[in-house]
Amino acid sequence: MEEKLQVAGFQAGAVKAGIRGKDRLDVALIYSEVPAAAAGVFTTSKVKAAPVLLDMEYLQGGKAQAIIVNSGIANACTGKPGMELALGTSRLVAGQLGIADELVLVSSTGVIGQQLDLSIFSNCMKPLAASLRKDGFSDVARAMMTTDTVPKTARREVQLSGNKKITLLGLAKGSGMIMPNMATMLSFIVTDAAVHASVLQEMLGQSVAKSFNAITVDGDTSTNDTVLLLANGKAGNAEICSLDSADGRLFHQCLDDLCLDLALQIVKDGEGATKLITVHVKRAASRQEADQAARTVANSSLVKTAFFGEDANWGRIIAALGRSGIDVDPDRVDISFDEVLMVRDGLGLGPQQEKLATSVLKKKAFSVVIDLKNGQSEAKVYTCDLSVEYIRINADYRS
Repeated sequence: MEEKLQVAGFQAGAVKAGIRGKDRLDVALIYSEVPAAAAGVFTTSKVKAAPVLLDMEYLQGGKAQAIIVNSGIANACTGKPGMELALGTSRLVAGQLGIADELVLVSSTGVIGQQLDLSIFSNCMKPLAASLRKDGFSDVARAMMTTDTVPKTARREVQLSGNKKITLLGLAKGSGMIMPNMATMLSFIVTDAAVHASVLQEMLGQSVAKSFNAITVDGDTSTNDTVLLLANGKAGNAEICSLDSADGRLFHQCLDDLCLDLALQIVKDGEGATKLITVHVKRAASRQEADQAARTVANSSLVKTAFFGEDANWGRIIAALGRSGIDVDPDRVDISFDEVLMVRDGLGLGPQQEKLATSVLKKKAFSVVIDLKNGQSEAKVYTCDLSVEYIRINADYRS
């Protein structure tokens, strides 16, 4: 419920700054009452937006106290003016809150290549600070949205040693241009747990690998992908200084679960998506080959359109495997839709199995299980179908 979207020591809020039009929240702020241990994972694209470059620099200190985010314009491919805008925005927030510039992280999402004027942020800074409240995270989740149809939030609690209950709260946006590493996505996670910054960074990297970096909507990697995690220690637990401690494992499991929840919400809300599909490749020669095979199938437009049409066309799947670049013997491959085996040792099992498989494709969520029988490694990639609506949305995105 909305009133539960809060974490001790954090406040959040959002305003209508006019970037997305006068009636839409488009600039948001998250604030920790004390400097927090901070970690981040960013796009691997060679083309990185100015906010990404700035945050990567600031996070070298392992601390942050505020995150400002705008939607509508990505501040990517904007050259020197774009970096000056990111720096100026950070300074404005820092001045308003009375904190150091380098404790303010900046994020943007929206159209690439367009410039923003700093006056947008200077004009809204006082109202933005005034909007901060403990239960303001739902406004932030809405202000982050671009082509998203719904806000994306998740919350977890776990009991650590010393009877200390800690909370994690995550927000995410993303709908199109989604493929690791990472996606056109932003995610901000806050916790009242005390965690050492280096451990926080290691945990976040591992959690992202199994969640945000294991999803694809359309195979496009963005310039702005960002996951930020702030831990302010307000829960009063003994600081987690190791992944291998009992508290470290509990916290990490909770973070894994939260990240996967948010990542799957993004796939479910993929532009025009009607189905959530898990592509599970088993018994590959290596983890890398399993992942490569799963991604090739998950990104195949022919496979994804077949899923939209509820057509159990397994030939498209095995064809994608053939061009994936991995070591594959087509005469050993098994393919199942959920528990329905359609292909054994590279051969289809006939009309009856295809009929059963077609019934699986009518579900909102299902798995494609591919057994390569070539090793002991496996990987999962989460994707969605490709519909007519995806084309409509992206054909006129800027208009």
